[in-house]
Amino acid sequence: MGLIKTFNYKQEFLDDIKNYRYGLNWPVVYILRNENEAYIGESTRVYLRSQEHYKRDGRKKLKLIDIISDDDFNKSVTLEIESLLIEYMSADKKYLLQNGNGGLSNHNYYKREHYKEKFNQIWNELKDNGVVINGLFEIKNSDLFKYSPYKALNSEQSLVVNEIFDSIKNNDRSNHLIQGEPGTGKTIVAIYLIKYLMEQESTKNLRIGLVVPMTSLRGTLKKVFTNIKNLKASMVLGPSDVVGNDYDILIVDEAHRLSRRINITNMKSFDNCNRKLGLDIKEGDQLDWIKLSCKHMILCYDKNQSIRPSDVRPEKFQNIDFQKHIIQSQMRVLAGEDYIEYIHNILHQTQQEAKKFGEYELFIFDDIDEMHKKIKERDKKFGLSRMIAGYAWQWKSQKDSNAYDIIIENSKFRWNSKPRDWINSPNALEEVGCIHTTQGYDINYAGIIIGNEITFNNGKIEINPANYFDKNGKRTVSDPEELKNYILNIYKTILTRGIRGTYIYICDINLRNYFKKYIDTYNSHFSIDSKEIIDKQLLKN
Repeated sequence: MGLIKTFNYKQEFLDDIKNYRYGLNWPVVYILRNENEAYIGESTRVYLRSQEHYKRDGRKKLKLIDIISDDDFNKSVTLEIESLLIEYMSADKKYLLQNGNGGLSNHNYYKREHYKEKFNQIWNELKDNGVVINGLFEIKNSDLFKYSPYKALNSEQSLVVNEIFDSIKNNDRSNHLIQGEPGTGKTIVAIYLIKYLMEQESTKNLRIGLVVPMTSLRGTLKKVFTNIKNLKASMVLGPSDVVGNDYDILIVDEAHRLSRRINITNMKSFDNCNRKLGLDIKEGDQLDWIKLSCKHMILCYDKNQSIRPSDVRPEKFQNIDFQKHIIQSQMRVLAGEDYIEYIHNILHQTQQEAKKFGEYELFIFDDIDEMHKKIKERDKKFGLSRMIAGYAWQWKSQKDSNAYDIIIENSKFRWNSKPRDWINSPNALEEVGCIHTTQGYDINYAGIIIGNEITFNNGKIEINPANYFDKNGKRTVSDPEELKNYILNIYKTILTRGIRGTYIYICDINLRNYFKKYIDTYNSHFSIDSKEIIDKQLLKN
């Protein structure tokens, strides 16, 4: 028997819900909908709740109500299924959801895994009934799902949102710094917060913007915002967009990528922004622009993801009186927060012993073609699996589309042909992404190529600037240790993109052997695809 019963949502039909076996006193989840909009809720008295909704103009225009329940449902179950439906249906894009994003549930309870499986059954039934369009696999890999403000935040993230909201309500001005390693969900907090603020009575009329320094990620988030109620693409801004405008609140994602007047291509425009704000044209930077253009400044920041000398230096952030908020729990990589520290320690030669990360697929490859083949296999099965490299090759294909950029032994690759939204481009599997098109994105499997700008000699990781081809990444940098730090930050950033696994090919054989002390070598005789138990577990997550 199905888990979903659908009723006409009209006054004269509401008694049909009253007479339904789960209508009066049983925990259920329900979907109110018409052709374009939907509202998702949960209740133990859905008949009475449906009457309350009918008194509201926004709900009254909805035409159908789907009631979802079973004999083994309880309050914890319905809270989670409600949260999951809101999260997935918002990314399905069939309906514009009327829901706010406060109060979504994320907690453990008895037999939670069993009910997660039941959610798959519910979704398939909704799809068969034409209530939703896409399967869970497609939705999980969509940008709208990954960057949805409809997320059930963990306790750390919720605390940050509440602290910032209270501060904005109670102060005329404030500065906030949200700090966390890659994958701790800083971007999710930023997007969640902006929708939350837009729906609270005390802040909904304030002028709010989300500043994203990286062009590619900014374009992606603009598309996401067009599909979310109360959000608009125009709310997603570049740093120069704030100049000459007065905002109440500016939230900056990836604030470590805000620029200063060093090694930039748009110098004239940069200087004009400084002049407009009355800043010294040589000393003013994008952090100053943000600070002077709003009453409440909220920055998502990780100094270890600063990758160029044009990035505003960490000391500048230290000189501002911030209320600091720390997020530590790992939300991206299934290996957990220990993996991020592990990669950092390997790159900085402070790791003492080898570690394992359960079902997370972490391997060194001796054959670049074999790694590329494995990435394509994982993409076919899980989607969003990509090759990414450090900036150790010239970008010849920009001028000659027939040229190859990355040549390793007999293998030839081109850099990403699209500067924006390359992750989702049709040619992505046959190309290699760089740091500038992948920073800020999550992918399922990352195949990382470490080039010859890093070597291992006499027991020490060294850099070779001649093999580092990001001109704006090394021009004006006279200190070899500073350049080394930028390059290591690049590799830490791309080595922590993979949700389910990270595969690594290292050009320098000595460096490869050093990494093998800590990471297993992939053996083609032990096929990853033969791990059926692992794959089933991965698909559930």
